[in-house]
Amino acid sequence: MILLNLAWHSLLNRKTSVLLTLLSISVSVMLLLGVEKVRTEARSSFANTVSGADLIVGARSGPVQLLLYSVFRIGDATSNISWESYQKISAHSKVAWSIPISLGDSHRGFRVMGTSRAYFEHFRYGQRQLLEFQQGQAFDGLYDAVVGAEVAKKLGYTVGDKIVVAHGLGNTSFAKHDDKPFRVVGILDPTGTPVDRTVHVSLEAIEAIHVDWKVGTRLPGQTVSAEEAAQMDLMPKQITAFILGLKSPMATFHLQRSINNYRKEPLLAILPGVALQQLWDLMSVAEKALVAISILVVFTGLIGMLTVLLTSLNERRREMAILRSVGARPAHILALLILETTALTLLGAILGALLLYAGLAAFKPWLSSAFGLYITLGPPSPYQWQLLGMVMIAGIMVGLIPGYRAYRYSLADGLSVRI
Repeated sequence: MILLNLAWHSLLNRKTSVLLTLLSISVSVMLLLGVEKVRTEARSSFANTVSGADLIVGARSGPVQLLLYSVFRIGDATSNISWESYQKISAHSKVAWSIPISLGDSHRGFRVMGTSRAYFEHFRYGQRQLLEFQQGQAFDGLYDAVVGAEVAKKLGYTVGDKIVVAHGLGNTSFAKHDDKPFRVVGILDPTGTPVDRTVHVSLEAIEAIHVDWKVGTRLPGQTVSAEEAAQMDLMPKQITAFILGLKSPMATFHLQRSINNYRKEPLLAILPGVALQQLWDLMSVAEKALVAISILVVFTGLIGMLTVLLTSLNERRREMAILRSVGARPAHILALLILETTALTLLGAILGALLLYAGLAAFKPWLSSAFGLYITLGPPSPYQWQLLGMVMIAGIMVGLIPGYRAYRYSLADGLSVRI
């Protein structure tokens, strides 16, 4: 108890250096826990981009490539799937629901996806959450469009606005379907997934805007108006991919094998969870780099504490000598220095954790809207407690260095007057 009292008063006597050291450690701990928290939440959000889906089917390529273009709207399919194959597989006795996906067009840098109303009924993300509407409703008419939250926010759209779809991808396109504009009838709630960055239209609308196009070019002299296109047979001929929900998870592997061996055309069926894990593994290098950087920052903070203690140690030699003269043993001096570093590390860890959670609570809405990252403010995970424990052990180990030096100072050295 006496040593604790001495350590506390010793820290109070060096307020400026102690506060700077405490700030350095707390910021380091905040960054370490923050990186781990964001990494965990990002991974969880990434894994929950699509949930409740048993299989994703597309043209034969690679699992990661199929996942990228069908779920994340990144890249293009190597080939399309015939509408007949989609209908046959969707009619399988083990299939509960299916969501067709048709890609290839864009709107001011955002992907346009053709689908059916089943998309709004069965597509789930996160913890099996259904899509909800911020405004309006699902498309019903041929030239209706439903936009994601980010599309509406960045482009300032509201229900009733007119938009023009462009052929192909890219922020700027000179091949526009401006003769068949769409009307925004719904804006989805933010989901933190690629849904927020997607313009949704019907499959029939995709067919309608392409009736007078071929190989990416408008056919000269064969212009078809929006009204004329609406009277035509707009049954899709091809789609890009589709998502399947099965009546029983037990049938997943059997149906996957059946689709992969489909004879009429080369198809690939993937398990979303497995493909997501493969994709995350590809990005593990960046994840490890972030963790390494945060560990180095903590190490720098501890080195700063060591520097402050060693610098002040020479000024405290007389203090140590006085303690020795009143009966303190060398072990007591060692314990005193270790107690000081332990107290600094503990206070820095507590302050760093408080700063982190205060920052997350303050910036949670901004992180959600700007980056689609949803942070849960729960208690620290077991791994975060382990990190805090390792920081404490490291702080105690750092305290051994100045403690050992103080241990070696002699009584005569501390009391002698130097001229």
